[in-house]
Amino acid sequence: MQACTALAFNLRRKTEFLVALADYSIKCFDTETKELVSWMRGHDSSVSSISVHGSGRYAITTSTDTAQLWDLDTFQRKRKLNVRQSVGIQKVFFLPLSNTILSCFKDNSVFAWEFDTLHCKYQLPTPVEGSVLLYKVFAVTRDGRIFVAGGKSNHLHLWCLESRQLIRIIQMPAKVRAVRHLEFLPDSFDGGSNQILGVLSQDNIMRFIHIETCKLLFDIGSHEEGISTAATSPNGRYIASVMENGSLNLYSVQALTQEGNKPPPPMFKVVEDWSKCTSEANKLTMRMTSGRSERPWKSKGSKIQTRLLKLQVNKSVENKENELPGGLNKKRLRALLKGFGEYPAKYRMFVWRSLLQLPENHLAFSSLIDKGTHSAFVNIQNEYPIKSRKLLRVLQRTLSALAHWSAIFAETPYIPLLAFPFVKLFQNNQLICFEVVATVVVNFCQHWFEYFPNPPVNVLSMMENVLAHHDKELLQHLIKHNVTSQVYAWPLLETLFSEVLTREEWLKVFDNIFSNHPTYFLMIVVAYIICSRAPLLHCNQTGDFEYFFHHRNNLDINVVIKEAYHLMEATPLDIHPQRMLDDFIPLTKGQYPVFNKYPKFIVDYQTRERERIRQDEIEYLRERQLAHELEAKAQEQKAEDEAWYRKQELLREAEEQRRKMLLEEEEKLAEQRQRLAAVKRELKVKELQFLDASRRRFLKYQQDQCQMELKRLDDEIARKASMREQETAATLQDVELRRMELESQRQLFEQHLIKDQEAVTKQMKEEVDARRRRVDLEDHLVQRLMEIDREEKQKADIVTEENLAKAEQKRIETDWRLQALHKLRCDDQDREKRYEEIAKLLHDNRVKEAELLKALREAEEKKWEEVIQKKAQLEEEQKAAAAANEHRKQFLEDKMNDALELAEKLQREDGYFERLRDLKAGRTERGVELQQVPRSGNICLNDLSASESSSHMSLDRRREELACQERELMAEVRRLRQKLTSQARTRHPPTRFQATKWTP
Repeated sequence: MQACTALAFNLRRKTEFLVALADYSIKCFDTETKELVSWMRGHDSSVSSISVHGSGRYAITTSTDTAQLWDLDTFQRKRKLNVRQSVGIQKVFFLPLSNTILSCFKDNSVFAWEFDTLHCKYQLPTPVEGSVLLYKVFAVTRDGRIFVAGGKSNHLHLWCLESRQLIRIIQMPAKVRAVRHLEFLPDSFDGGSNQILGVLSQDNIMRFIHIETCKLLFDIGSHEEGISTAATSPNGRYIASVMENGSLNLYSVQALTQEGNKPPPPMFKVVEDWSKCTSEANKLTMRMTSGRSERPWKSKGSKIQTRLLKLQVNKSVENKENELPGGLNKKRLRALLKGFGEYPAKYRMFVWRSLLQLPENHLAFSSLIDKGTHSAFVNIQNEYPIKSRKLLRVLQRTLSALAHWSAIFAETPYIPLLAFPFVKLFQNNQLICFEVVATVVVNFCQHWFEYFPNPPVNVLSMMENVLAHHDKELLQHLIKHNVTSQVYAWPLLETLFSEVLTREEWLKVFDNIFSNHPTYFLMIVVAYIICSRAPLLHCNQTGDFEYFFHHRNNLDINVVIKEAYHLMEATPLDIHPQRMLDDFIPLTKGQYPVFNKYPKFIVDYQTRERERIRQDEIEYLRERQLAHELEAKAQEQKAEDEAWYRKQELLREAEEQRRKMLLEEEEKLAEQRQRLAAVKRELKVKELQFLDASRRRFLKYQQDQCQMELKRLDDEIARKASMREQETAATLQDVELRRMELESQRQLFEQHLIKDQEAVTKQMKEEVDARRRRVDLEDHLVQRLMEIDREEKQKADIVTEENLAKAEQKRIETDWRLQALHKLRCDDQDREKRYEEIAKLLHDNRVKEAELLKALREAEEKKWEEVIQKKAQLEEEQKAAAAANEHRKQFLEDKMNDALELAEKLQREDGYFERLRDLKAGRTERGVELQQVPRSGNICLNDLSASESSSHMSLDRRREELACQERELMAEVRRLRQKLTSQARTRHPPTRFQATKWTP
């Protein structure tokens, strides 16, 4: 009840086969018994393929996140290949006739593993191609030597697994946009080196090609009846395909292959007379078929399309020279260009490749790319910050290949400007891009590098001669304003018009340049200058001329192209650049030509200097790394020392702690001894209590009478204490009301600092709470001490009363009366003292409030005086800063004018070409820096704000002191309330004879 995702046969036991199901499990069934042999689990996603080893004992199952190796004898998993989720696995399979496992991942990386040890044997290098090809499907020949990969492209990559190199890139027809399946067609007589490859594309047609000749042999399927998947028989005689409509078709390879049915070519041929053939040339016709055999499933009544071609025997030499690759004719292309002004955009790249006769040397270009990025273009992104990373990478590879081809291109500063338009145009095909740039450099940049590192003075002189012949007035105007050919011609040459033309205009110009002699490139530059004579004659400054030749202008490019053709025809031969420039020579096939038309000693010197600088940088980096290592070691040593000191401190603390523990144990032992002595005393006291029990019964009556009298007095004292508490509460309410008034006044002053005040208030509350808890703890300790003292006194009184019982009995009545009167008098005195203390606190509070108001007024007056002073100081500082800023600007402008005059003087004396545009750009950058200089007035404002913040801090400190005093006053009030409550509690009479002694 599960869908099947993969099948595998050819196990060791021929009656068994493997099935991968949609629940991520793999099952093994027996065809004879029709029973389940084993059930294997371990995948977390659906299994896409199963590969069985040649011995039939092992199998590899592949899913998107893992590949697992199984032992089919025990049906146990031996190994598991895990990868990052961002990478993913495409396919893992055994190579035929070998113990090698090939793993293909989604990032185009291919690894080969040794089956016995599962160690990585090698990795295929990253393929180099203009279009990005992501591998999706794979195929291997029966001998395991050729590996083919394809994907969402019409290109196929052929790898040689022995040399581990990309040997060929096959481009399928334009109808093929993606490859869905690859299958080699076996042959019994090729020894396993299969040459016929079946390619199933997105149009559901499977095309069979020869990988050596790249010829299409036959295809199966059609748009009406497409193929979903296909497989070939082991002997290569039959092809089974599952169609999209669900049917299964079986094809005979022998019937499909037309090449195999052809008879061998004749060995006997006759030499014919060419003159006789020419006389019958007009009568001779030839029938030409499409080169593919008739499809066996089509009806035999369908006709083969034919066409008649006349043999043109008497072709002239001129027509042979005009013939281009791809069946094009240069003369006809020129006629088409003259009629429409440009080539069709759809076929422009094909026409350019034919006009330039690109050799497409894949191996030679791969060898240049394999050398890696040239040291001169490692940091090209700093000089040319291109937003597209792909475009920057293609530009870097193209420039590196040019530098590896010839050393001059690594030293030429304008080579990126020259190559960038073609890189942007051919960014999806790096081989074509490189060969187009190389062809342009070899043919259209002739004699450019003879005066390196200076601009090509000879080429510029030829253009100046042409300009002088056709527009002498414009040339005189340029000479009058010291504008040389390095200003009006060289920017157009080194950028190939990419700065002054739009994309469409640029393409139209180069349609004409590639279709004509290399001289036309120089003529179109002169034509651009002549057609711009009106705005140029109105320019009077050098900066205007420079701006004109580096930016786009309102100019009709069609007029420029026509003017260039006019210059080609109207220029005299003695000054025509054609006599100095060679004809177009395409790049050689197989290997690129040697390019050494430049002063080699200068390039070698610059290369040596750059290498020396690079070595110095490496040495500096090594020394800096060494310094970092020494610093790291010093930090490590410091950390170790700190750890050692910390460990010693911990040991010392542990020793102190052990000593404290010993002292605590000794104190506990002493306390235990004291408790033991106390227990002994209690036993003795109990013995005495039992002896005196009878005597206490006689005295109980008198004690009851005394207690009744004391209870009456206690009630009277409690009534007076409650009245006193009410008075105290009223006084506290008055104090609380006054405190609330103070709080409202303080809130008026503390509106801007409420958050800080809340934090301080919270902290003080915590301190008050801690103090209250500490006071409660102290009161509890005092009560405990009083209880202990009372118990001790009680024991002493008991002993005394035993000896003086009779005398005490006569004085009891007099003593408790005297004590009651004395207690009442003491209570009145304490009440008077508390009233005096409350009055004193209220007076101190009024005095402090007056002092606070006075301090606030003084602080306010001081702050206003400081604000007035700071404002005056701010105005003075702003005036001084403005004067200093004007002085600095004038000084920098004078220095910059001197530098410009010196640069122009050097240019006139030495003839060395330097771009004044860089100086101008530097000038603007310095101007921006001047604008970014901070004003001194800001500093004054900051100082003023700092002084204001300091005054606020002093005011806050004063307010905090006032709040602390208020909190101390409230704590004193609460302390008095607790004292009164404790005294009221202590007035209750005890149940024993200690009533004769009151606790103070």
